[in-house]
Amino acid sequence: MHSAINSRPLPLGRRLAAAVISGFVVATVTHLVTVLVFFVSNGATAANIIPISDYFLATSLVLFVLYSVAAFLGANRLWPVAFGAGLIAGVVSTFLGTLYAVAAATPLTAEGMGFVVASLLGTNLLYFAVAGAVAATAGRWAFTAIVSRRGHRVAFIRQPSSTLSEGQVTHIERAELDELLADEQWDNYVEALVTAGFETVELPAADEHPDAVFIEDAVVVLGGTAIITRPGAESRRGETDAVRPAARKAGLRLREILEPGTLDGGDVLVVDATIYVGRGGRTNAEGIRQFRAFATKLGYTVVAVPVTKVLHLKSAVTALPDGTVIGYLDHVDNPQAFGRFLAMPEPGAAVVVLSADTVLMAASVPLSIALVEDLGYTVVTVDVSEFEKLEGCVTCLSVRLG
Repeated sequence: MHSAINSRPLPLGRRLAAAVISGFVVATVTHLVTVLVFFVSNGATAANIIPISDYFLATSLVLFVLYSVAAFLGANRLWPVAFGAGLIAGVVSTFLGTLYAVAAATPLTAEGMGFVVASLLGTNLLYFAVAGAVAATAGRWAFTAIVSRRGHRVAFIRQPSSTLSEGQVTHIERAELDELLADEQWDNYVEALVTAGFETVELPAADEHPDAVFIEDAVVVLGGTAIITRPGAESRRGETDAVRPAARKAGLRLREILEPGTLDGGDVLVVDATIYVGRGGRTNAEGIRQFRAFATKLGYTVVAVPVTKVLHLKSAVTALPDGTVIGYLDHVDNPQAFGRFLAMPEPGAAVVVLSADTVLMAASVPLSIALVEDLGYTVVTVDVSEFEKLEGCVTCLSVRLG
């Protein structure tokens, strides 16, 4: 199977730019705050401000370089890590900066080295404390603002487990699964997302959870909020354990569906500011109530619809980029529930929106692909036949942000 958790990274240029800007912000803000504090504590005399600034100038230049490197290596993903990286970079910077100042003024002696070391617990203590605080706040914010700007999209994915063939089926007959082919199909699916411009955050396989590859059921992301679900199948509830830290690491606010509520992400279809939630075998009324409370605060309108003919709402319907809801009519309980509904000629004709004019579809629905293309969309196709044997579709295998 696949290797341990990893993330297919941002484009190198964007990550480097974000790191440099983050380092600049940390060094500049730290320098200004420290100079201001010493300026005020020394009587706020105008003649003092330039010497004070000059004293910390070399230190701040070193801090800029060190924190840029730390940011490039991922220090900004979590605020405690950013704080620690800023603190360490501040200590090293003050040591090197003060050492440079002393060496530039006079030949370096044991006494001079003693002064440099002592300054870490005296004059320079404030500087690296501020550096840690600024790194965890302004520096991290600057980095996130660059990498999360419009056009940056992330997809959470999860590797197929070695027990995939034991996954649950509810509305279809169980069929023999080719796990090697499933593995290959999953790789091709991920490659399609990467080609479309998604940064993929890859969670490890969970052999104790055969259905964990269907990561969509474990979390719903609305803007900057991740709603951790409580899957309707009791055997799947442990799947959220790995999703929770991944969502937190991505900087998302966490909300959770709590007992006795149940909600599968496959029952949640977002169409602009309206969210359709399927009330079926996996999502109950209490789960919808809790989800509605979260989503309403975020500006969405939640519409509950019945699901009795398929496993999840998105097994029956998905939406094109223009908001038109599409689905196979025999699998839809009430097509009138949706503002605009277009019937597809085949079951399984789900879409993943890749851009305003491009969608991803399963290769198993050629008539539906032709219909969508005739509407002016570009269709990227992937073979997900092995996952379809487990009632999966193209939406199930990822959770897209942005």
